[in-house]
Amino acid sequence: MKQMTKMLFMIAVLGFTSCSPKITSNFVNPQPALNSTESVALLDIEHKLPANLVKVGDLRFQDSGFSTDCSFNSLMTKAKNEARKNGANIVKVVDKKKPDLWSSCYRLKIELYRYDGDVSSLKQYTLKLD
Repeated sequence: MKQMTKMLFMIAVLGFTSCSPKITSNFVNPQPALNSTESVALLDIEHKLPANLVKVGDLRFQDSGFSTDCSFNSLMTKAKNEARKNGANIVKVVDKKKPDLWSSCYRLKIELYRYDGDVSSLKQYTLKLD
């Protein structure tokens, strides 16, 4: 009976961890974390970056094969949280692959930046409420 319980537990753990998109990060210049009241701008491919930025790092979201919860909105929310933890207040999508025959997920390459200006004045993507 204990073997069966252990086996079910392992299957459950693998099931939960394999359903997330794979996130690869590279932080070249982490900054002090932002608090929850500081704004983070979400810039899609067509949005322009302002001048005088400090690059904090890169993120890459890929399909792990069994990924769920990998809509564009969901990935941008995850990117925003990663940016906040590493002191970036701009999330800029530099490459975007939409779901297709090979993957049901968005695949994104993102750059994170620190900007000393007012990010709320930038043209940006607005998260959609579910």
